[in-house]
Amino acid sequence: MIRLKLWKSKPRKSGKKHYAWRARKDNPGELEQFDGSYHKWFGNDESCLLLAVDDATGKITHAEFDYNEGIVPVFNFWLKYFGKHGFPLAIYLDKFSTYKINHKNAVDNEDWMTQFERAMSQVGVNLITAHSPQAKGRVERMFETLQDRLVKELKLAGINSIKEANEFLTGYIPKLNAKFAVVPARKKDLHKKPIKQIQERLPQIFSIQNTRVVMNDYTIRFANSYYQLDETQPTTVYKKDKVTVEERLNREVKISLKDKYLNFKVLPEKPRKEIDIKLPAITVRKISDWKPPIDHPWRTQFLFDKKIKQKEKILNTA
Repeated sequence: MIRLKLWKSKPRKSGKKHYAWRARKDNPGELEQFDGSYHKWFGNDESCLLLAVDDATGKITHAEFDYNEGIVPVFNFWLKYFGKHGFPLAIYLDKFSTYKINHKNAVDNEDWMTQFERAMSQVGVNLITAHSPQAKGRVERMFETLQDRLVKELKLAGINSIKEANEFLTGYIPKLNAKFAVVPARKKDLHKKPIKQIQERLPQIFSIQNTRVVMNDYTIRFANSYYQLDETQPTTVYKKDKVTVEERLNREVKISLKDKYLNFKVLPEKPRKEIDIKLPAITVRKISDWKPPIDHPWRTQFLFDKKIKQKEKILNTA
């Protein structure tokens, strides 16, 4: 049949990809495996459980329910984690769009970073991307355990909201850790406590940051809103300057330029388009329209010099 071209032979299928076993890390805080799982944890609607598991001990270091695995829930998750434990040396996670830009050209452009990558690089936490679910198997297996045990516990407790579920986790997680956690090879905790300067900047670091351009009328457009810059600023602002708009987790908006926060007000409506205005730049001091009077010393000096030159000209012509 092959010779008569009635049947086309197919190459033998290769076996499944082999995944080598990886030993646990030695110290707590050396590597955190992190992921989110969408499931009907309680009630009839899906919710997302964000989970961090320590690689050395297998302990659940932090868990929290939220509506999705977007950047705001993830930022809130890790800010609470840092408050409890400090900064881990590294985080092992998948290629979800919140954590990594998956565009094919992003490999050649290292400047393309997600908000999560930028924030973690600023606090000195290394991110490791897993190429398969098996690579971060500890957190994946913990999800399987929780989808069996936690769902039943939440149902027995009559939990029907995310707030109630998060309160339930505070008492449930320690019991689960006591049953499934293992003793690490070394007991030294490698979490780093944030220094004062970083601690004060955490709300700014873990904010959604975007770049915008100052328009000709010194307004900035962001998220369908218009922000008018004041006439006095802590630094000089020119037209077409690129500023950073920070959207904090509490929904507060701040605009910065050269590491200084600008003064602005929110406009109730879209400003009238103006091609150019007389103001060349917004500076630290407000530009004054005051002019010296005719008898001001600055003016009299020039008038005196002018009269002397006129007298010299008359004498030279004579």
